[in-house]
Amino acid sequence: MGSLKSNEEQFSVWMRAANRGDQVAYRLCLSALLPVLRAVAARSLSRAGIGVADVEDLVQEIVLTIHLRRHTWDEDARFLPWMHGIARHKIIDALRRRGRRMEVPLDDFGDVFEAPAGRERLGEPDVGRFLGKLVDGQRKIVTAISVEGLSIREAAQRFGMSEGAARVTFHRGLKSLARLYRSES
Repeated sequence: MGSLKSNEEQFSVWMRAANRGDQVAYRLCLSALLPVLRAVAARSLSRAGIGVADVEDLVQEIVLTIHLRRHTWDEDARFLPWMHGIARHKIIDALRRRGRRMEVPLDDFGDVFEAPAGRERLGEPDVGRFLGKLVDGQRKIVTAISVEGLSIREAAQRFGMSEGAARVTFHRGLKSLARLYRSES
C-alpha cells in the first residue's frame, strides 16, 4: 500500500463492505491498519516516556474499539479521521490510567485532518445560522464548548448536568451540525 492519504478510499471501501458483512474486506482493512496503529501508539507512548512494551495492548484496545464502534462511522465521511479520533482517545485514556497528562501533538494527525479540496470555511454568520437550527440544549452546550472554549466539565457545571450528559449532548449537537451542513452543501 502507498501512503495513508492516497489509500483513504481503499480503507473506506473495505469498511463499507465490512459493515455489510464482508469478513474478508474487514480482515484486509484491519491488517492494513495494524502497522499504522502500532506506529502511532509507539510514537505517543514514547513521547510520554512509557516503554513500547505496552504498544500491543494499546493497539488491541484501539482495534477493539474500532470493531465495537464501526457502525458509528458515517460512510459518506472519510474513514481515517474517524479511525485516528478513536486512536487518539484511546491513547489519552491509556495515559490517564497511568496517571499522566498528555497533550497529543496534532502533527501526528496532520495529514488526516486536512480539509477536503473545494470546501469553503464557514464564516461567523454561517456558524450562527447552523447553531440556531439546533435544539436548545445542544445549542447551549456546543456554543459553550466550541465557541466560548469551556471544557466539558465547565459546561456541565454551568448547565447543571453530569459530565457524561454534557459530552453526549455535545457530540449529538456536533453530529446534527454536520448533518445540517451536508444537507445544505
